Amino acid sequence: MSDAANTYDASHIQVLEGLEAIRKRPGMYVGSISERGLHQMVFDVAYRAVNEVLAGRASAVDVTLTPDGGVRVADDGPGIPVEAAGDTGGPGLETLLTSMHPGAEPGGRHAVATSLFGVGPCVTNALSSRMTAEVRSKGVHWVQDYARGVALTPPTVAGPTTRSGTTIAFWPDTDIFGTAECSFVVLSERFRELAFLNRGLDIALTDERPPGGSRSVRHSFPGGARDLVAFLDAQAGAPVHPQVIGFEREEPRMAGTVEVALRWHVSREERLQGYANSEPTPYGGRHMEGFRDGVAAAVNAHARERRLLAEAGPDLSIDEICEGLTAVVSVKLDRPQFSGSTHGVLDGGAPVRAVVAEAVREYLDTWVEGHPEHAAAIVNRIIQGARRD
Repeated sequence: MSDAANTYDASHIQVLEGLEAIRKRPGMYVGSISERGLHQMVFDVAYRAVNEVLAGRASAVDVTLTPDGGVRVADDGPGIPVEAAGDTGGPGLETLLTSMHPGAEPGGRHAVATSLFGVGPCVTNALSSRMTAEVRSKGVHWVQDYARGVALTPPTVAGPTTRSGTTIAFWPDTDIFGTAECSFVVLSERFRELAFLNRGLDIALTDERPPGGSRSVRHSFPGGARDLVAFLDAQAGAPVHPQVIGFEREEPRMAGTVEVALRWHVSREERLQGYANSEPTPYGGRHMEGFRDGVAAAVNAHARERRLLAEAGPDLSIDEICEGLTAVVSVKLDRPQFSGSTHGVLDGGAPVRAVVAEAVREYLDTWVEGHPEHAAAIVNRIIQGARRD
């Protein structure tokens, strides 16, 4: 080959910015150009509405899958600020939906991350053939239309209103996603999970696509993690103790809260699920290590005190203790740190492991004192399982 053919200089570098980058490499922003990517687009818009509820500014979120392939997300909050109306707090409607602005979305323990990389719902707009945003605020109904991430007109007054809130409807671009469709089941499962992890959340999903008529489900769980454990336990067989054990408490040492719920049952299957700031941590992390430390310490201490273990014998192992255990461990931190960009493992940065272990140990120590019969049944179940092995 000639020297000219091997030459590589600055002229060969292709720089993609803003919406062009999103449309050129959609998988980098929503994970894929299949069903998974469509779901991420829904989440990018829905989580903004969810955060309005978690912040106390709205009471409910409604997500609708329309027959023409669109998705509509509505909340009854105060409405996204519309710059044309003179609002100055935070990004205006058009800025939010057309510009990549890392760090502009709410963070901390009281918010769900609204996109994979924190750049906001502009990703959904860029990957949609069209989008319509409606804002009802301060007695005025505003409407703005977009095509492939670009505003077609400024926000336009559509008339007066007595309601408040934001409705965003979008139609994923079939040039990018082909014939892929959103799954009602997958979306419902994630929204249900969010409702379990956030007691104040009320979120509904409606599917208008079935030819035989629409179907809908509404998720709201005042019991929080306790309700999630009961849900996971539904097919697990008889419980060893009737009530789900659970607590939630503020932990200043890790700048956050910890919520734990657990119950043993006769099945040998272990079901341990961890979450950090409402995101699943399927590969564990410091919070799950702390939970195991705390449970092991409390169970072994009680077994020793009641002389249920041989004096010179070893402690029950954590694997033996967790046999037949269903548990949910949810931490919400002001400054969470994860290993990797997918948030699958909660890392250090705060004394999460020690704090969660102490919280679990202290609560279980108190609980067994008040429920001696149930505590004895739990330890006997664990010891019998260990002997069986």
